[in-house]
Amino acid sequence: MAFDKSIYEKAENEIKNRRMRAESDAEARASEVYQRIPEIKEINVRLSQTSVELSKLILRNKGDFKENFEKLKSQNLQGQEMVRTLLKNGGYPADFLEPKYICEKCRDKGFYDGQRCSCFEKLLTRFAVEKLNSEANMPDCDFEHFSLSYYKGITTEAGVDCYKKMSDNLNFCRQYAERFSTDSQSLFLLGKTGVGKTHISLSIAREVVKKGYTAAYGSLLNYLRIIEKEHFGRSENPETDTLQILINADLLILDDLGSEFRTSFYESVMYNIINSRINLGLPTIINSNLSAAELQNNYNDRIISRLFSVYCTLMFVGDDIRQIKRLKGEF
Repeated sequence: MAFDKSIYEKAENEIKNRRMRAESDAEARASEVYQRIPEIKEINVRLSQTSVELSKLILRNKGDFKENFEKLKSQNLQGQEMVRTLLKNGGYPADFLEPKYICEKCRDKGFYDGQRCSCFEKLLTRFAVEKLNSEANMPDCDFEHFSLSYYKGITTEAGVDCYKKMSDNLNFCRQYAERFSTDSQSLFLLGKTGVGKTHISLSIAREVVKKGYTAAYGSLLNYLRIIEKEHFGRSENPETDTLQILINADLLILDDLGSEFRTSFYESVMYNIINSRINLGLPTIINSNLSAAELQNNYNDRIISRLFSVYCTLMFVGDDIRQIKRLKGEF
């Protein structure tokens, strides 16, 4: 996946800072232990000397190499075991002096076995998603400011109690956010404009990000325009691959399905995003003001079948809250 230079630099700095913090914390723990158990410092000094001797021995590689190597190796292992025993006897965990890296695989170096470590790839995606979100200009929403009072006393033409229905939707989405993982189901939020779909979905995103996951959220039309520019070489950031960023985010929220122009390119991109994330097992939340019948008329069967068979559909009901707020002078 391609990212612009600033994303790489940000990820490299984060990896470097992680490693420095881990090693600085380890040095602080060592200082504490050495004051309480000076024998450990003496052993570690000898272990350092043994490591130097091992390195010299490997470089010389003389006839008695194997015998001397095994001897020094045995001394080194014995010293390490003595340190672990002294730590335990002193009330410390056996690994107390080891740096606590966030990624034990690459030890916060960003590379493992000659390739970029998965932790570095995750950082690249995270920072790329954050940049996309900052450019999306979406409102800052949370569950605490979602008011059910706007739905009281309202029923749909079919006799559905809007307050009850939206209370159920709110509780469902709260639990969805609380229990979120990359194995969570995808959601399809349907309902006319102004009934709370965007507010609820962005509230989910807010909680998901707090948990440390990446959540990309924005208008589907804006995303399609960005991807179109990148695809046809008109982007201001030619290194960025927005399509792959959206496909790989832990959670993707696409707002306002149905507002985009109908073109074969847009339809192809939409199918690619939806289908790729299903294949990867990653959750997506899609909002639309269109009815089920309008969706059937506007999109091909490949897209519709996935939305209605794979996604959990939530119907949002009520009057347009934005209009209610304007009438009450709350804007």
